[in-house]
Amino acid sequence: MPKKQKRAVALAEMVAALPSPATGGPCGSYVDPPVAARGFTDADGTCWRLARGPLDPRRAKRLAVDADVMSMGTSYDDEAGRWLPRFLAEAERPAAWLEARAGFDTAHLPVHEAYEFTADDGRVLLFIETYC
Repeated sequence: MPKKQKRAVALAEMVAALPSPATGGPCGSYVDPPVAARGFTDADGTCWRLARGPLDPRRAKRLAVDADVMSMGTSYDDEAGRWLPRFLAEAERPAAWLEARAGFDTAHLPVHEAYEFTADDGRVLLFIETYC
């Protein structure tokens, strides 16, 4: 019997150590960029979770047109103390896609990788990460 109690206590301690949604994880506060954190909460309070990626350039091209929201790169928000994506206006999307498409060739810098995020309300975000 004592072994079972030790296992139950160890499991309870492990569960207690996991980050709660309010303090960490994909939609809590974090310091990592959105891809590394596997999600983020934007300034409007929408929780975006990493759905897949890095994406094939053909899938990314479709999402550049069809996604509800598109982001290219991140910026660190000193006030919020975290990385937030830079959302693009509809008019900026074609030029941003051309820039990103050129960056999918890893022989040149900067290198771009595309990721798909989804919101709880079903919206889709094309997130293009830039590495220098």
